[in-house]
Amino acid sequence: MYQGQLQWRPVIVLCTLSLTWGANMAFMKLGTIQITPLFMAGLRSLIAAICLYVWMKVKGVKLFPSRAALYHGIVIGLLFGLEFGCIYPGLEYTTASRAVVLLYTAPFFVAIGAHLFLANDRLTVWKMAGLIVAFIGVLTLFMGGMGAWSMEKLPGDALALLAGALWGATTVYMKKYLTERTNAPQTLFYQLAFSAPLLFILSFLLEDHYIIGFSPLTAFAVFFQSVIVAFISYLVWFQLIHKYPVSLLHAFSNFTPVFGVLLSGVIILGEYISVSLIVALVLVTMGTALINHRPQPKTVAQAFRRS
Repeated sequence: MYQGQLQWRPVIVLCTLSLTWGANMAFMKLGTIQITPLFMAGLRSLIAAICLYVWMKVKGVKLFPSRAALYHGIVIGLLFGLEFGCIYPGLEYTTASRAVVLLYTAPFFVAIGAHLFLANDRLTVWKMAGLIVAFIGVLTLFMGGMGAWSMEKLPGDALALLAGALWGATTVYMKKYLTERTNAPQTLFYQLAFSAPLLFILSFLLEDHYIIGFSPLTAFAVFFQSVIVAFISYLVWFQLIHKYPVSLLHAFSNFTPVFGVLLSGVIILGEYISVSLIVALVLVTMGTALINHRPQPKTVAQAFRRS
């Protein structure tokens, strides 16, 4: 089991993944102009699963090494599908800014879940401090668009928070039950293949229409989400999950909304770089550095016992 802090190579890979996922926010928005969100999510999982299946066949990777892997694979696929099944309907009730902030509570759920269920990934003072600083950075970025609390937004807020919890639960469950039984391509295939039917069912139940057009821009948006993100970037992410502590890895996901605003607003839409964007990037970087800090001799419980 890997111990200690992440070195520069996985850090660069994680930052690249966050940049890719941040760009995905823009392509998701562009794609849903002509394709409904839940159907888009199901289509993304389906296309990525087919790509991964072909890749695994070429590489000679077995799909299901054991019956236990199949059962646990179904669980993470359903968790992944439910996560997106919460995000998209939730946006009907709350603002995108509020949804992003609540969704990126996921690292907190991962840190707590890892502390409770993973023996070698304990919650420390440094990790907790870093999580708080990084989350404040994300909160700063979207504070202007959060709006006042209201009962009308409550269902959407609850669904976005539940999506963050499901994201965290998927990561911890995967680390506990699948990383010793499967390799990264197998784990990703389960998540994609078993989430696609659920997402299509949710689309048929909750959405009135599915595809109203298919322009070249929509085609590229589907390609980017399916092949670049769900196939290639997720495959790299799952390889990291199989090797490193999930609480360290998930801390870098806080960069995703920052990069998303940077790419969508500044680069794609030509907006100016705001003070909140700079502050958010600084705080997220500081928080992630704290989480990845090397000296981690005592857990939170031990710190309070000695104080």
